[in-house]
Amino acid sequence: MSSFGPEELLDCYRRGVFPMADSRDDPRIFLMDPDERGIIPLDGLHVSRSLAKFMRNMTFDITYDKVFASVISKCAEAAPDRKNTWINAGIEYLYTHLHDCGNAHSVEVWHEDELVGGLYGVSIGGAFFGESMFSRKTNASKVALVKLVERLKAGGYTLLDTQFLTDHLETMGAIEIPREQYQNLLSEALKVKARFHLA
Repeated sequence: MSSFGPEELLDCYRRGVFPMADSRDDPRIFLMDPDERGIIPLDGLHVSRSLAKFMRNMTFDITYDKVFASVISKCAEAAPDRKNTWINAGIEYLYTHLHDCGNAHSVEVWHEDELVGGLYGVSIGGAFFGESMFSRKTNASKVALVKLVERLKAGGYTLLDTQFLTDHLETMGAIEIPREQYQNLLSEALKVKARFHLA
């Protein structure tokens, strides 16, 4: 896929497919089009009482697109609960270029000037395709997701794609839908003129 660049990547998302690698050290990239797709309905985000209380008293600071490259790098790192990741060097390169073009965004969670959590994804029209998240302090990735959903709703987005359904995402309100239903939602979302940056 040597000729595969940012424009080709955006075309993949418009068709409803997305790239992955088998591991951090595998240079190959392949495309995924799962039968069942994970999404978080933007009006269906579940914030537990304990998380809501945590957020009312948290000492985290939140930024957007301040250190995109650092977020994707942290997402690519091995962690105690994730020994390997699917983010290889080629994927880092592609998404960093998408960010430079204004089509990829990050949410960053800071504690005392240390990047402790965050997520990144791709934005086209009214669709946001969540790619990966990381957490180095309790609730950091959950806070990033809550802040993402707040921003997407304020910016006029209609679809938050999580690709797969994980236990972690399910506790936050993610559901699984068939490919055909996903394609219908995607088609409508691509017609929307949403904006990630509100200022």
